[in-house]
Amino acid sequence: MPLNSTRGGASAKGFGLTSGGKPPYSVDFLVVAGGGGGGGRYYSGGGGAGGFRTSTQTVKSGTVITVTVGDGGAGGVALNKGTPGVDSSISGTGLTTISSAGGGGAGGSGGATSTGISGGSGGGTSGYASSGAGSGNTPSTSPSQGNNGGVGSGAAEGGGGGGGAGAVGGSTPNANGTNGGNGTASSITGPSVTYAGGGGGGGGLGYGTRGTGGTGGGGNGADINTGGSAGGTNLGGGGGGVDGNPPRNDTNGYSGGKGVIILSMPSINFSGTVTGSPVESTSGGNKILVFNGTGSYTA
Repeated sequence: MPLNSTRGGASAKGFGLTSGGKPPYSVDFLVVAGGGGGGGRYYSGGGGAGGFRTSTQTVKSGTVITVTVGDGGAGGVALNKGTPGVDSSISGTGLTTISSAGGGGAGGSGGATSTGISGGSGGGTSGYASSGAGSGNTPSTSPSQGNNGGVGSGAAEGGGGGGGAGAVGGSTPNANGTNGGNGTASSITGPSVTYAGGGGGGGGLGYGTRGTGGTGGGGNGADINTGGSAGGTNLGGGGGGVDGNPPRNDTNGYSGGKGVIILSMPSINFSGTVTGSPVESTSGGNKILVFNGTGSYTA
């Protein structure tokens, strides 16, 4: 999703000089939270993707922008739900705080553990539930930070897919696990990169096929023939669900992927003062900072 930001430094005439003698300037932000974990055995759902949010804000010289990147949630252990991902956020004096919610964990084996958890995008249910998928965009933001998870058939069959930033998770009427919802693309680093895909649901009844992860780091589900995968690291993807039957006997769901925070600003305005060792690059006259962990930038 291209950011509609103002490139180039803000004029001193428009805003006035700061006390440090430098005019304010615009910074583009991409904030992706950690993805939710896939559910544990049997026929479990895929984890919801981490919330995906963008913002363009004007910063003054000396403003410290604090960056917090959320981890992915663990896969469900044994019969339990996956763990939700952790929120990511940016904040600073004079800025609007932007917080993206961690993805919802997916449903595991029957009963109370079969439903998904709400979050940035919602976790899918296990094959034991035909309702109760996790809701996306929780808490509500505008524009939306994610989508709902999908549901299983309710007959101990395939698991529902986790929601993605760009689409809802798939729902299934049979033993086949369904795909995670696709993520959303951003060109903040220059080339288009897709983030926050939902995890695929696990296959059901010992013969159903697995669901695949949504574009943007969604982890694949597993069936009795093929293993699944965790959500993409620093993409905020949801983790895949599992089947749990022989011969594979997968017990635990797959974990969600860690989130990421990216800043883009005119290179001429870049102060060079950072903590947390972000990955630095340039693109089209802009300085890019990719934070894969907690850190800060001082404008």
